[in-house]
Amino acid sequence: MNKITSFLELSVGISPENQSKILYSIIILTVLGIIRYSILKIVWRFIEEPKSRYNWRRSVSFTIGIITVILIASVWIKAIGQFGAFLGLFTAGLAIALKDPLANIAGWIFILFRNPFAIGDRIQIGEHAGDVIDIRLFQFSILEIGNWVAADQSTGRIIHIPNGQVFIKTQANYSAGFKFIWDEIKVLVTFESNWEKGKDVLQEIINTHAEPASESAEKKIREASKKYMIFYQYLTPIVYTNIEESGVMLTMRYICDPLQRRTSEHQIWEAVLKAFALHKDIDFAYPTQRFYTDGKGDS
Repeated sequence: MNKITSFLELSVGISPENQSKILYSIIILTVLGIIRYSILKIVWRFIEEPKSRYNWRRSVSFTIGIITVILIASVWIKAIGQFGAFLGLFTAGLAIALKDPLANIAGWIFILFRNPFAIGDRIQIGEHAGDVIDIRLFQFSILEIGNWVAADQSTGRIIHIPNGQVFIKTQANYSAGFKFIWDEIKVLVTFESNWEKGKDVLQEIINTHAEPASESAEKKIREASKKYMIFYQYLTPIVYTNIEESGVMLTMRYICDPLQRRTSEHQIWEAVLKAFALHKDIDFAYPTQRFYTDGKGDS
């Protein structure tokens, strides 16, 4: 052993003291790596739900990482006084040179403790919207929705956003509160149509498809009111009437799950098309031109 120590000191220039520190550091990394692997192996065996697995992996990795830093620091730093002086100089340098990374770390702490969103939430921050799939020290990731895809469905792209953006960008959480959103479907019928019958048809359709969500939302909103100042007097679906240039606008307003918005619109539109086909006095409207003559010929 002494021969190896002497050889390394002569050939590489590493003192015996530093060689011991390197050896201890390697042992720490190896042992903690084995502990992390063993814990996750047990977790994978007994837990199959993806979100729970992710939370375990993140928690274990974070805890092992902190322990690793503390143990290796204790090996390389002799006295706590020296550590305090080193830490002061180090943090001062970081504050100047690493402004953005530090802002991201602060954002990460804010996300963990203030919890503006969590894994699985559908959010919008700035111009980006999607489902949160990962939260890390410097950035969080979302599975993008919208953009060139209609009705808030996934584009398949993963967008990585620096954590510091939570301090400077407006955030919208589709999943917080009472976990429902309001959606509207506009149906334009001609002025000649029996719009009152059309409105009754639409009300019956939307009652069939959206009433269960309204009943569920009433329970959720009572729970959410304990944390947020959320209050709705009416949650039942309704059809509003308005006049447009090309006809009578009938707007169905209803509550739906934000992750099922396109599915609900698809089902409602199919029901509308089938129902209107049975009523010859209800026609969809579209932009047209009309000409009027007073019936008088040229003299």
